[in-house]
Amino acid sequence: MRAKTERASQVLAGLLLVGGIVGTCCGDEPERTRPNVLFLVCDDLNCDMECYGHAQVKTPHIDRLAKRGVLFSSAFCQFPLCGPSRASFLTGMYPDQTLVRRNAIYIREHIPNVVTMPQMFRRNGYFATRIGKMYHYNVPKHIGTSGHDDPYSWNQTFNPRGRDVDDEHKIFSLRKGQFGGTLSWLAAEGTDEEQTDGIAATLAIDRLKDHAKTGKSFFLAVGLYRPHTPYVAPKKYFEMYPVKSIRIPKVPDGYFDTLPMAARRTILRKRDQVNLPEKLARRAIQAYYASITFADAQIGRILKALEQTGLDRNTVVVFTSDHGYHMGEHGHYQKTTLFENSDRVPLVIAGPGVTARGGTHRHPVEMVDLYRTLADLCGLGAPETVTGLSLAPTLVDTSKAIRASALTQYSSGYSLRTARYRYTEWGQDGAGGAELYDRDRDPEELVNLASREEMKSTREGLSSLLRKRVSTARRKPKGLTQIEFKNRRRVRAR
Repeated sequence: MRAKTERASQVLAGLLLVGGIVGTCCGDEPERTRPNVLFLVCDDLNCDMECYGHAQVKTPHIDRLAKRGVLFSSAFCQFPLCGPSRASFLTGMYPDQTLVRRNAIYIREHIPNVVTMPQMFRRNGYFATRIGKMYHYNVPKHIGTSGHDDPYSWNQTFNPRGRDVDDEHKIFSLRKGQFGGTLSWLAAEGTDEEQTDGIAATLAIDRLKDHAKTGKSFFLAVGLYRPHTPYVAPKKYFEMYPVKSIRIPKVPDGYFDTLPMAARRTILRKRDQVNLPEKLARRAIQAYYASITFADAQIGRILKALEQTGLDRNTVVVFTSDHGYHMGEHGHYQKTTLFENSDRVPLVIAGPGVTARGGTHRHPVEMVDLYRTLADLCGLGAPETVTGLSLAPTLVDTSKAIRASALTQYSSGYSLRTARYRYTEWGQDGAGGAELYDRDRDPEELVNLASREEMKSTREGLSSLLRKRVSTARRKPKGLTQIEFKNRRRVRAR
């Protein structure tokens, strides 16, 4: 009883502190010349898109956005799981700073006085709107609800719910009655506009029309649920990808024996999704591709409205995902590994301040960099807690390197991605094993070089760099209150 009371008091104290912040969030009427922000996030989307060189997946609207903006070919999330990744890029901090390392967490339970990215815009007089999934949601369970949203981030929120929820009983799943955490899909009846993401796009279009009339500066965040499982899209999108045309990634014999046990567990933890029968694998990949193209169509509707209202001339557009995704690579489906497939994300930035239009930035960048980037593009000051860097210089000159490496963590592992190598250590200082991949020669990351004598010097250099990066990513930001949990119970405050 005492523990519960203490916890409740700490939560209340944190929220009161937050209340003090948001109580002053609405400044004077903003200048009409200040850039707006349209922040578009797909759920569980990898880089299987035309603009990233995929030969099959059709994404004409995202491709068009990339041609009028800058495409980042080496952007990486900081945690390949929805909740921790979103908490990271919406605060501009690493997961070891937010302390959010699993799903189903309200961020202010761990960092009660944080100023989130949309909250910063609110404090500067912007009207901040959320449509759909931005913080963590259980999908599809939380569709139509606020999920684990942060209400202090927004002036206005919308929780669309479409027929994909009503048609749940029609969805095929590898595990009966389970959809979000397993392979599941449905070639749906009806129109785009009847689906949850179609409704989200319609809501976004309405908001843009309203903002065009009022002239008030806005931060509009639209979180689409697809292509997250269940892969639900109207039948026409499935028909674009004949099953016989689907390529299934191959895994070499004996491959799993080359991996540290911890890495092996990230792949094999869902054994019913390993070594799928060929027919089933093709159907799963078809459904994922269909969901991508469906999501692209909704993004196209939103971008068309942005242009028709004339808001495109003064709106920074960010398109991205929360993390990457496997579709059979390494024998794995879905996310939560420290391989390229799971850690790399699509990222396109367009609009005011982007002069290198149609360019590609090829150096490593991190999702944690988005907060400071948007602050710079809009002429705002980011809070001291933000540890990410600004990508604004790359939008003028794509050859300019902001970072030499990108850092991602999952479970007991940390992974470093440089221009050429991926290096991963598991356990304390690599006690659980290491992985080293030369991506110039092995872009699929299937040949672990960590134990090769000729790679000793390279490994030692990367190990030293990785540990420096981890140490920096664990550093407590100035002014931030952090509250640790153990088994859902606070054990210490600092």
